[in-house]
Amino acid sequence: MKIIVEDWGLVDYTTAYQRQKRMVEAVISGECGRLIFCEHLPVLTLGRLFKESSLLYSKEEIEQKGVDLQTVDRGGDVTLHSPGQLVVYVVLDLNLFDRNLKIYLEKLEQVAIDLLREFGILAVSIAGKRGVFVHKFQSGFAVGSEEKIISIGIGVRKWVTYHGLGINVNTDLPLFSLIKPCGLDVQMTSMAKVLRCQVTMEEVKSKWEQLFGSIFEVNIVR
Repeated sequence: MKIIVEDWGLVDYTTAYQRQKRMVEAVISGECGRLIFCEHLPVLTLGRLFKESSLLYSKEEIEQKGVDLQTVDRGGDVTLHSPGQLVVYVVLDLNLFDRNLKIYLEKLEQVAIDLLREFGILAVSIAGKRGVFVHKFQSGFAVGSEEKIISIGIGVRKWVTYHGLGINVNTDLPLFSLIKPCGLDVQMTSMAKVLRCQVTMEEVKSKWEQLFGSIFEVNIVR
């Protein structure tokens, strides 16, 4: 099976969302799936399980800080996208994968965990909490609590997936203070914070392509 990669660069959320919906219709009509990379201008997306209590400021105050708000048709609560975060949208026909949403999400998490391992970051998934986490360290020792590094939220239309992941690569982490990420009392982190250096976005994209192709057993084409 062939999956085509597209890199949309820095794009506002509304534009990317409309393009993504057109991709979904194309895949429903029989076109190849898509693996889409992009970054977004600061925006909070409010998923189907959004709770007002997940916003720590009023919507007016958030917009005054230069952050947009968008209600979207993915699972989950609220999440943040901003420059420095790699957003990966996966438009994939699950009719070709036994229509198994649970296995699809587990594979996505495995790609994410393996990606971080490639950079020397030990990450885990946690039962009952969608996404990928790393242990919080003090003086070189894990202190028990976890920080979230990758958020996952998807939608499905006629068994074709859309939406996907937000990988905090060089993300401006203080922006997360506007919300309870995914409705959780959790601290967010980034690859740059864990590694104490900036990470090359192109290297992250390249490794994601390789790992996604291997775990999903698909042929990645640019």
